[in-house]
Amino acid sequence: EKDAIRNGVRSGCKGAGIQDTPENLWSFFISRIRKNLHMSLCFSPVGDAMRNRARKFPALVNCTVIDWFQPWPMDALYNVGAKFLEPIEQLGPLDSPVRLGIMDFLPFSFEAAGQVATTFMNVQRRFAYTTPKS
Repeated sequence: EKDAIRNGVRSGCKGAGIQDTPENLWSFFISRIRKNLHMSLCFSPVGDAMRNRARKFPALVNCTVIDWFQPWPMDALYNVGAKFLEPIEQLGPLDSPVRLGIMDFLPFSFEAAGQVATTFMNVQRRFAYTTPKS
């Protein structure tokens, strides 16, 4: 099988100006794989399966980009904002007008950023991702 792979990349290797020794051909093949291989793993975050996989394989969470394909509901965005603002003492008590105003603004700002990202994709043809935790 390796001979077939080496023969398949021989012309590309020569085109790159690399001598076509078996080691160089294999290295060229591996470098192309590393450059061009992209992988998508899709898991449902519902239930225990995702949590158990993340415990067994922490790189699934630590070394990847998590993209939620479904838009977040406004109440979920509000709750995420409330959770992250809760320990900030400078905002006053939990029912202070300043804290509540900021908590009301966070879901709006996230939705606005999502709309700008959509416009950016339509104009520039480049993705911009937003997550409630970023």
